[in-house]
Amino acid sequence: MTRNLWWTAGLLALLGWATGATAAIGGAIQRQPTNWTAILMFAGFVGITLFITGAAARRTRTVSDFYTGGGITGFQNGLAMAGDYCSAASFLGITSQIFNDGYDGLIYAIGFLVGWPIVLFLVAEKLRNLGQFTFADVASYRFLQGPVRSFAALSTLLVVSFYLIAQMVGAGQLVQLLFGLPYLYAITVVGGLMMIYVLFGGMRATSWVQIIKAVMLLCGASFLVLGVMAHVGFSFETLFARAVAIKTRLALESGLSPADAAAKGRAIMGPGGFIKDPISALSFGFALMLGTAGLPHILMRFFTVPDAREARKSIMWATVWIGYFYALTFVLGFGAIVMISFNPDYVGVDGLLRGGNNMAVMHLAHAIGGNLFLGFISAVAFATILAVVAGLTLSAASAISHDIYASVLRKGDADPVKELRVSRITTILLGISAIILGVVFEKQNVAFMVSLAFALAASGNFPVLVMSLLWKGCTTKGAAWGGAIGLLAAFGLTVVSPVIWVAVFGFDHAIFPYSSPALFSVPAGFFAIWLISTLDRSPRAAIDRAAYPAQRLRSETGIGVHDSVAH
Repeated sequence: MTRNLWWTAGLLALLGWATGATAAIGGAIQRQPTNWTAILMFAGFVGITLFITGAAARRTRTVSDFYTGGGITGFQNGLAMAGDYCSAASFLGITSQIFNDGYDGLIYAIGFLVGWPIVLFLVAEKLRNLGQFTFADVASYRFLQGPVRSFAALSTLLVVSFYLIAQMVGAGQLVQLLFGLPYLYAITVVGGLMMIYVLFGGMRATSWVQIIKAVMLLCGASFLVLGVMAHVGFSFETLFARAVAIKTRLALESGLSPADAAAKGRAIMGPGGFIKDPISALSFGFALMLGTAGLPHILMRFFTVPDAREARKSIMWATVWIGYFYALTFVLGFGAIVMISFNPDYVGVDGLLRGGNNMAVMHLAHAIGGNLFLGFISAVAFATILAVVAGLTLSAASAISHDIYASVLRKGDADPVKELRVSRITTILLGISAIILGVVFEKQNVAFMVSLAFALAASGNFPVLVMSLLWKGCTTKGAAWGGAIGLLAAFGLTVVSPVIWVAVFGFDHAIFPYSSPALFSVPAGFFAIWLISTLDRSPRAAIDRAAYPAQRLRSETGIGVHDSVAH
């Protein structure tokens, strides 16, 4: 108990430092009126999750408990995976993207969803049969531990950083809109709660927060869709026709000719509004489809279930819930066009959404059910952000404590107590970093920021995972250096792309013209792994190749695998 008090005191002190440090970055932000209904519902959710965290903390005694949660069923894990995956980018970002661009915003939902069959048929069972705690445990199974784990930790930190940015931006804009708090204080609150959940509850608390959040999200989105459809007489034809008419009217008011305005209105029902060329569309598709199988916080969830059968069941249930949810977001986006576009309470005179460019679904909730329903949906959105941020932070902390400290620096002979301490220190540092990055990237669409995280995962983690699991010729040098080349190619192209080079750094023209690098960086990762492994004639390479049959036997059959609670 005393130790927990010291952790809490240190956390509060660091949060105070983070608030002061980011004040100079954030500047003055206009406050919104306080929504007391939302605050009460938020407080209720936070109280429930803190109770769960306290219960989980009492049952988290070992390193295995902290990382895996002690084992849950496939159905429960499927809900938790859906909770992990349906993040602020999905609930806030995709809906707002469809509100702005119509049909083109659906590319996120389709791309996010179709990645799950790849996970199911390619890696799910193999991961559970081979793995222990993290992506690095699988990637380095038959290789020299140091190089591959170092790459995996670097990749995990980069992917998690971009994903965290999106969640923190969504959190800041949401709380700023509803609570009347400045943006800076809003993301500080979210960062602090996230650290508490991970510090004390580990994977067990994170899993149950995700499950509760997934149920709330699916119910809330379903009620919203019913409200939208009731508004248009339960007719999809009427919904889309009204959306086209409203976009046409907006175009007319902007000064376009009737013919051009009509064309712009109809454009929301077809591609080309957001993704304007085939290369960008293919690149986005690569990132969203392949990135799912490389997301560290998703891969960790395969190790929370007792066996490979439950891992497959997890994916099946997750696909059902996620597919249902993304079908709802399409209706919500068009419903927002119809119900809030001309309401000055939701859209300013400049045509921009009040509270930030990710708030379409929140305004829609208020239009349908007033402050009470807005309070519920805001609690759902807050739960969405908080749960995903906790899962991301846990995966990043495990990359430092388990992969770098315990496996590389301590050569697999780390004191479990010290390993947990390293994980908790990393959690605090990550929380502070997330708050600062959330301020810097405040104006970005959260769905787009997540797509960049997917591009990094698809370019670095996915090639290493596939080649190490399915190709006998893959070697330590190929996995470590080839994966690093794919990862750094994606990261470098992202930095010099329009979304950062122009939008963040302020340059007039981007060096790399496409917003997503995956079409170029994913093949670079696979080619680099193949080339370096093929040219590798070292003694270690022979050991790596000779170890493949044993790895394949275990990955296909599970012979020799331990229960998830006894690594």
